[in-house]
Amino acid sequence: MSLLGGGFEFQSNSRELIELVDLAYAGLPPHRWSNEAPGFEIQLRLTDEESFVGLAEPPEPRMQGGAGLLCAISDAANLAIVCPATRRGLVAISRGLLRFPYHARYELLEFAVFTLASRAQGLVPLHAACVGLDGRGLLLLGDSGAGKSTLALQCMLQGLDFLTEDASFVDPERLLATGVANFLHLRGDSLPFIRDAALTERAANSAVIRRRSGVEKFELDLRQTGCRLSPEALRLIGAVFISKEPAAGPELLAPLGAEQLLARLTASQAYAAGLPSWPPFAQSLSQLRAFELRRGLHPRDAARALHRVLQDTSPP
Repeated sequence: MSLLGGGFEFQSNSRELIELVDLAYAGLPPHRWSNEAPGFEIQLRLTDEESFVGLAEPPEPRMQGGAGLLCAISDAANLAIVCPATRRGLVAISRGLLRFPYHARYELLEFAVFTLASRAQGLVPLHAACVGLDGRGLLLLGDSGAGKSTLALQCMLQGLDFLTEDASFVDPERLLATGVANFLHLRGDSLPFIRDAALTERAANSAVIRRRSGVEKFELDLRQTGCRLSPEALRLIGAVFISKEPAAGPELLAPLGAEQLLARLTASQAYAAGLPSWPPFAQSLSQLRAFELRRGLHPRDAARALHRVLQDTSPP
């Protein structure tokens, strides 16, 4: 599969685990940096242990690293180990964890894919959504619950391309952003803001996932909706920080200076800020537009404001 600028080969002793890979990544637009995409290999192994019997959810994986390896470990039968230098990984999932497919997919499989792609290619991993227009992209940054997913959906309804909901990966030199445009996670209170009746019904009938925080969301598979998924990596033209504060007037976007951008960016991306790829990325991004987005009467007002920013091709 073509994912995050690379070519991933998944091998397994289990059809169930291959189906888990398909659920996560089949049918996505291929994003390649060049014709010579790096190759990655992930071995998936199903173990027979009936782990976590009687638990409402499995324990959260512990992150460890050493000797060039990075690991996410729930227990001896459920773990992911990757070696960025060799571009290879191993993911072990027990039959017990398959009762929790959301956790298996996001906390072990996704850890392996995202960590290999970002570390081996020197990409900056960001907790940020990204939408675009005509190959140009905007990062959408904000705390969990700030409304990134709802805003991204409204952007699609306004004709913008969707790149990713909350995990963006950026080439620090070219400021090209990629991501996995598979699912959108929506709280129930965001559904009344969708004007498309068919899309609202599909979202309401989607599987419900439960975050570690306890928040429950509908998991809307965008590959089955006809929504606009970005066909290519997006060249970033700016960053938008989403505020929960209401706007004082009709103008929702307030420009931010370079120092404000860097301070907010660093504060919101503690993990990425410690990586070697961060300094060139931060320096390049500080040359672009940046805004604080405050809330209007309806989320589509914010989406329209972002649409205007992406249409503006004048120099920053």
